[in-house]
Amino acid sequence: MAREINLVPDVKGEMIRALKMRNFIFFLCIVVVAASIAVTAVIGTVMGGQSVILESKKQSIDKLSSKLKSYAELNDFLTIKDQVGNISSLTSNKKVLSRTFGILSALIPSGPDIITISELNVNLGDSSAAVLSFDAQADAKKEPYIDYNVLDSFKKSMDYMRYDYGDYVDKNGNVIPAYCMIEYGDNGALFNDELNGIYAYWTINADGCNPNANNAESETTTPNHYASIEEYNGTPVVRVWRTPQYSSWYKEEAPSNGEPYMNLAGNITNIEHFRSNCITYSGTMAGQSVSPKWTETNESCKLVSGGASGIKVNDSSNGRSAEEELVLRFSAQISITPEAYLFNNHHFIALPPSGHHNVTDSYVQIQSMFSERAADCSEGDVDCKSETNVNGDK
Repeated sequence: MAREINLVPDVKGEMIRALKMRNFIFFLCIVVVAASIAVTAVIGTVMGGQSVILESKKQSIDKLSSKLKSYAELNDFLTIKDQVGNISSLTSNKKVLSRTFGILSALIPSGPDIITISELNVNLGDSSAAVLSFDAQADAKKEPYIDYNVLDSFKKSMDYMRYDYGDYVDKNGNVIPAYCMIEYGDNGALFNDELNGIYAYWTINADGCNPNANNAESETTTPNHYASIEEYNGTPVVRVWRTPQYSSWYKEEAPSNGEPYMNLAGNITNIEHFRSNCITYSGTMAGQSVSPKWTETNESCKLVSGGASGIKVNDSSNGRSAEEELVLRFSAQISITPEAYLFNNHHFIALPPSGHHNVTDSYVQIQSMFSERAADCSEGDVDCKSETNVNGDK
């Protein structure tokens, strides 16, 4: 049997293992250094390439910037772009100055006591109230002609001024766009049926106005089978009532066949109608009556801020009108609630103290609302200066 004898001392074996470890570590260091050099070279190449690309992009941006700044219309374009971006907030704050005439038609009495305006200023700048400042003259049209009671009555009527706004809706309660509704006739007055009240026309065939426009039967059918198509100025329209039709809409129980329905709480379904944000309707049954008694309530939409305290009479004096009639001259300021002028408060109307909608020919009414400024009493005009013609001067 062959035997092996280890003639290498233990110390020599340890040295050999140490040399092998040194050589292995040295090899690893060489590999790491080589890898580091390669990575550094790659990074340097990438950074150099990026610098070249960035410089090229910078030059392109500078060229485009110079070209853009050369456009003369740049400022106008940026202004329009900014306005388009803020169109929603601009619309919510937009005000309709023309509503002043409708407001005045409710404020100024048109009965036996006549008040006419000779100068008017409208200030919509204050967010808490819109201020109407005007010079006017009051004419009682009877003895004593210069009557301060006319002015007192005018001031007290401010407590009862209201306004109304809301949306026209289809039979399912969907809002009909405001531009789809025709509310005023050629004379500038609201459409009015003497028996049934106020209504407007829905232009069902206009773009975006008819929810059934994509229905194959839409050309031969109306939005629902209770509405009848009429024609107004050559345009197909459907009449939509702003005033509830109590007698035809009210029923004790909701009909199962989808007929128009209005309950005692004033809720209306299955018929196009006006949904008011101000007026609430309610009915009560009295005794054995089969027909309820209906009431309209409007407490939330007061036209004059502060009621009677919302009007300030600055001065008053006796005078004569352009027709040489004795009148009471005065100047006043009335604070109108700012909501009355907001564009987004659609289908706005002002309501006089009686609570009824004013449907008078607006053009004629506006014309009679204004008159030439009354003149001061002349030196020898005894009647104009007489104390007997002044009642309740405060």
